[in-house]
Amino acid sequence: MALARLVCRSISGVDAPEVEVEIHLGTGLPGFSLVGLPETSVKEAKDRVRSAILNSHFKFPSKRITVNLAPANLPKEGGRFDLAIAIGILLASEQIQCPSILDFECYAELSLSGELRRVDGIIPCALAAKKQQRKVLVCVENEHECALTGATGFVAKHLLDVCAFLENKLTLEGVQQTEAAPVSSSHIDFSDVMGQEQAKRVLEVAAAGSHNLLLIGPPGTGKSMLAERFMTLLPYLEEQQALQTAAVYSVCGKQRDDWFLPPYRAPHHSASAVALVGGGGKPKPGEISLSHHGVLFLDELPEFPRQVLDSLRQPMENHQVTISRAANQVTFPAHFQLIAAMNPSPCGHISGSLRRSTPDQILRYLNRLSGPFLDRFALAIMVPLLPKGMLAESQQGKQNKAEKSAEIRARVLAARDLQWKRQGKLNHYLSSQEVNDYCVLNHDDALFLEQAIEKMGLSIRAWHSLLKVARSIADLEQAPDLTRAHLCEALNYRAMDRLFSSFN
Repeated sequence: MALARLVCRSISGVDAPEVEVEIHLGTGLPGFSLVGLPETSVKEAKDRVRSAILNSHFKFPSKRITVNLAPANLPKEGGRFDLAIAIGILLASEQIQCPSILDFECYAELSLSGELRRVDGIIPCALAAKKQQRKVLVCVENEHECALTGATGFVAKHLLDVCAFLENKLTLEGVQQTEAAPVSSSHIDFSDVMGQEQAKRVLEVAAAGSHNLLLIGPPGTGKSMLAERFMTLLPYLEEQQALQTAAVYSVCGKQRDDWFLPPYRAPHHSASAVALVGGGGKPKPGEISLSHHGVLFLDELPEFPRQVLDSLRQPMENHQVTISRAANQVTFPAHFQLIAAMNPSPCGHISGSLRRSTPDQILRYLNRLSGPFLDRFALAIMVPLLPKGMLAESQQGKQNKAEKSAEIRARVLAARDLQWKRQGKLNHYLSSQEVNDYCVLNHDDALFLEQAIEKMGLSIRAWHSLLKVARSIADLEQAPDLTRAHLCEALNYRAMDRLFSSFN
């Protein structure tokens, strides 16, 4: 009786639970049994492993082979177990010897010829292996992801290379630990946007406090252009944040070249709830998780199905999404900032000769967005058409040079640094108790704000949102205390409330 045991890992959300790969060669009729709740793609490993072993000039044992993937209650999928199963069979049949096999974790799919192919989710696996002080064996295509984690890894191209390495007959090239540095090669800048000074100001406030923002305006006023340039105001990700974001992309089989840059996702309005939130028979991350530590931009907001938008409400509060299925439950991170853009009416205009919609049609259009969802936006601003004559002046070079992204970004970074020193988090994430501690008003200003939200019919959440926004405005000025001017500016960024009240 021959038995071999190796360590591999499955993927559950962005975690990598350990899986023991046990191979037993017993007597009886030749056969190959794979147990331990394997998915179809794992069951197909039997044929891939058999061909890979034979084409690598090893003997495939004519015995009853049982492969157990423990624990049995954890679902396993993909071709990530191919290499571990093949090595286990060769160890159990004593064709190779490696007493220190439990110091390694093997991740690769095998081709029929024995070549190693890439698998998804290497980053969570390599991080877990690093924590357990194990070495990782991967293929060439997974080298970059493994290098990001700092784990000790080795790169192989063929099953023969792995076997020779385990027997100390060959030295494999180690994973190259490259120094990943922020890349700033953006060709877009806020100075590209003509006019729209108020919109630029509210984007600066949103970037300073990480507040959710809604841009409202007619077609062609630059809403999408502003949202895209919003990314030039954000700081680079810290190493831990970048690694968390890269892990989400790794699970999806995607790679990020500039992994220090915050992700920017802009799904089409035809996207389903599963596409945005995540899910499927085998749960995968959605757009909100792919924008983890970055920005999710939803253009043409009312064109999204209402139930799809409402599915974002809980992740916006909890900063994670839990997907439950009959077989298992997975949790994906969703720490994102939401920027949205919309027209104020079906025709795009609410006044003037260009308006073709009746008040009832406009109200039905706006009612596609639920009140609780709109309440998640701390900032909402109207983006108007450019004043008459501005386009002609720009052609003649009479327009003053607009402020560049670098200048605005410097103020944003200074404001964020002040928030981290004062409270250890950005203003948007302050709890109700922390709002009372760090957003203190005198009696007259508190009474003024209370009367304002009562007149505008706003919720208690809006009270806290206004205080957080006012705190961000004060931080941009490096002001220690909130003043009436800060409150008035925050109240001015409630365009959606004024739009609804105009039709009542």
